[in-house]
Formats: sequence, structure tokens, C-alpha cells
Amino acid sequence: MAYIRLPTDDYVDDESLIQKEVQAVFQKPKKKPMWKALLCLIGYLVFVSLTATLYWFLSEKDEKQNVIFMVTDGMGPASLSLARSFKQYRDNLGIDDVLALDTLLIGSSRTRSNDSLVTDSAAGATAFSCALKTYNGAIGVDSDKNPCGTILEALKLNGWLTGLVVTTRITDATPAAFSAHADYRFQEDLIAQHQLGEYPLGRMVDLMIGGGRCHFLPRSESGGCRNDNRNLILEAQDKGWSYAGDREAFDELQEGKNVTLPLLSLLAPTDIPYDLDRDPKEHPSLAEQVRVALTALSKATRKSKKGFFLLIEGSRIDHAGHHNDPAAQVREVLAYDEAMKEVMKFVNNTSTKTTVISTSDHETGGLSTARQITESYPDYLWYPEVLLNSSHSGEYLVKKVMSKSAELSHDRTLLQSFIAKEIIEKDMGIKDYTEEEVSAVEELSKNANKLLGFLNNMISVRSQTGWSTSGHSAVDVNIYAFSNSEKITQKLLQKEPYTGLLGNHENIEIGAFMSEITGADLARVTKLIRDTKHSPKSVHELEASSDDLHMHAVQKAH
Repeated sequence: MAYIRLPTDDYVDDESLIQKEVQAVFQKPKKKPMWKALLCLIGYLVFVSLTATLYWFLSEKDEKQNVIFMVTDGMGPASLSLARSFKQYRDNLGIDDVLALDTLLIGSSRTRSNDSLVTDSAAGATAFSCALKTYNGAIGVDSDKNPCGTILEALKLNGWLTGLVVTTRITDATPAAFSAHADYRFQEDLIAQHQLGEYPLGRMVDLMIGGGRCHFLPRSESGGCRNDNRNLILEAQDKGWSYAGDREAFDELQEGKNVTLPLLSLLAPTDIPYDLDRDPKEHPSLAEQVRVALTALSKATRKSKKGFFLLIEGSRIDHAGHHNDPAAQVREVLAYDEAMKEVMKFVNNTSTKTTVISTSDHETGGLSTARQITESYPDYLWYPEVLLNSSHSGEYLVKKVMSKSAELSHDRTLLQSFIAKEIIEKDMGIKDYTEEEVSAVEELSKNANKLLGFLNNMISVRSQTGWSTSGHSAVDVNIYAFSNSEKITQKLLQKEPYTGLLGNHENIEIGAFMSEITGADLARVTKLIRDTKHSPKSVHELEASSDDLHMHAVQKAH
């Protein structure tokens, strides 16, 4: 007989009891329901995730940091191919010698607006600044025309310094969408007022460098185009702004080491000239402007627990696309790439956590780096040397031709000789022109728009550069980014929507990403600006007169 010792220390010889105990020893324990285990696991993972998120929020967002957001207005992927090949040809470089931008590519952005598959710059910039979709033409307002809080405003309210650096008017769509609120982009007089602090939040911008004196000065003054009699530059100086309005005053800023904030630097009546036309003695490059801004803002925040937010725009890439001007556009892209090098140098040398994101609001022109110019099957070619030989933009040449046409209106022979030798041969670098082309330029010399299209097409055809529109396109645009913070770099390189920027994303995700890493509360700002004046008196008059105002300002300034 077998015996089993029980907890009572008594010995028994009950055979049935023994069998039960033996079965209990070898019997597998009952399984707990799987759903309970799954719930426990999910709960644990949620706890870990929330803990990590809380840690990020408390430790990262409160840490001093800078955000530099860069926009290549109108630059699509083909623009990069054009610029890269052009630079390699011009400088006799190998195929592995690429642009600074090429080393930072992480994804692409979808660009549609709230009311169209093809966005404009205003809706595109508002997608970045307010992290929402709105209608074409909207400046810092949502699709119902309610002012929306921007990341620049939110960070300024959190103690950051802020800046805008552009090559177009400082009141143009992209800088305006970060610093103003208007139903329509053409309300540039009002935008200028907002930028100087004339709205519920007061002054939100600490540094502005670009063109656009036009909307800060009355029409009665040289280079002014305001519809009232206000001189906003003098008003700003009375309120403590320092002002630099030309190259000499800009140089006195000593590359940013001699800047008193807030700084207003308006370096042209309207847009700063294309880099192809720019006289370095009169206008600084985008890279020079960026150097001043970075030095000034970093110096001003050196002893602060908060950093700075800086918007940088290569604005006139877009204008070259609208004009279908490949010679001008390729130089604008390269000028932006030089500005990016300045930014990279700054980030590599600063001890402050700094994140850089660069993208485009849209593509302009439907550019292609090849063109079929005959009915026969095309050769697989395009010619960067044609762009290299062109020493001025079509915009510049139109003014030159029209001025000479007025001067030589009495002598057609002299005018045609000027067009052939000075414009086509010298400025455009074209030797194989025809008499028909010379005559066409003469005939169009009183029509600026048609003349612009004709001159730029002469370059485009010979270089075999293609264009599908003089407007915008819906093509996806590239996203470039980097950070000197390992944690933000890891976050940038996540693919999930509204988490990182690796891969393909909606443009509003870029604005949301910047808000996330900085803790910017856009909703709070939106509540604070509800009473902002943002509607025009007459939309149609405003839109129709916008280009005329700028032309008037340029003519008066010269």
C-alpha cells in the first residue's frame, strides 16, 4: 500500500484519496482566459506610452530649443534636378557632388488646399503656420475666415524670440501667414500693420528682413504704395524698432553682431531682385540675411531659457516659375542652397537644441528638365550651358528693352541692333538667333507680359527646359529636415501621420510637428485673436489693384 503525507502530518491508507492526490500532482493548471491577459498587456503598454509621452512633454518641450523653418516657394523636385545638374556643369563637378539640400531629404508633402487640388502660397503657408487646411488666398484664417493662431505667435507668447527672412515683400503670402491675419493675401497694408503689432496680441515679431517698403509707406513717398497717409516705418521707429533700409545700413548690422531688437530691415520697394540680377553692392544675398538673423537671435537669447523661431523663405523661386524663366530659377535655388549651408553651419556650432525643417508650399510652372521641340521623337537631352550663358532674368531684360524702345522709338534700325547685340547676344548669350526673333522682340516691346514670355521661351527652347503652366501645379514637394537633438531626430524619422515626417505627409502635418516638439498651443492663441480685424472693404478692387500698386512703387523708387 502506498502512503502520501498530508499537511496534517497524519498517515492514511485511503486508496481513493491517494488516487485523487496523485491526479492533482500531474494535472495541468487551468488556463486563465486569454482576454484578461491581453487586457493586462494593453494596459501595461498604454501606461508605458503615456509615461514616455509625459516624460517627453516635461523634459523636452521645456528645454531651450530653436526651430528654423525654411520654405522654398514654388520649388518642386524638378527644380532640384535642374539646379544640381547646372551646378555640376558650371563648376565641373562629379555626379556625386550634390546640393546641401540633397543630404537632408527625408520625405515629401501633399499640398492641396481646402478648396482646390492646386494650392496657392497663402493657403500653403497657413497650413504650416496654423496646421490646418484653408482656402486659396487665406492669410492666417481658417476656411470660415476666422483668425487661427500661428506657431510664431504661440511661441512668442511662450517667451521665444521670432524672426522672418524673405526675398520677396515681407508682407507677401508666406511671411504674412505666420505673422498676420487677413481674409485675402492682397490686404498687404493691413498685413504690415499686424506685423508691427497693430492687433490684439501686440508685437509678435522681433526681426524682419526682406523687401516690401511699399506697404509701409504712403503713395506720396518714394517707393510707397499704401492707400492711407501713414508712414509705418517712422511709426515703428517711434515705438522702438531699429531700421535698416539699404545696403549701407544692413552692413552696419555687422552680420548680426550689432543688432538691436526689434529690427525692421526693408531692402527694396517690393521684391529683392533675382539673384541673377542682384547687385551685391545694393542688395545682400539670402545667405547674408540669414547670417544676420541667426547671429542676432542667438545673441539675444544667449542668457534666456527660451530659444527662437525663424522663418526663412527663398521666395523668388516661385516668381521664376511663374515667368517660366529657367535661368533665373536655377540661380534662386542655388542661392537658397547657400542659405541652407549657413543654417547647417549654425546648427553644427550651437549648443542649443535646434531643429531645421525645409519644404515648399507648392510647385510652380510644371517644370521638366527636358523638352520636345519638334514633332519627331525627342532626343534625351537638356543643355545647362544655355542657362549659364544667360546673365540676366527675363524680368530684367523686359525693363531694359522697354526703356530703350521708348528712347529709340524714332529709329527702328537702331532699336533692332540694340535688341540683337545687347539683349540677345550679350545678355542672353544666344548666337543662333533669327531675324524673326529680333523683329518679334521689337514688336512686343510695348507689351511687358508678352515680351517676358517670348524672351524666356527663347532660353527654355534652346536649353530644352519644359514648362506646363505659368501657374502652380499639384505635384508633391520634398521635405528636408535635421536636428542636433538625437531625440528629435528619432521623432523626425518616424513615418506615422502626425508623429514624424519620414515618407509622404499632408502639409498640415509639418505645422503640427513643429507645434508638438515645441509645446506650442495654437488653440489658446486662436481664442486670443478672435477680435482681430481681418476683412477688407472691397475684395475685387483690392485684387485688381495689387500688381499696379507694386509697379507704381517700383517706378517711383527709380
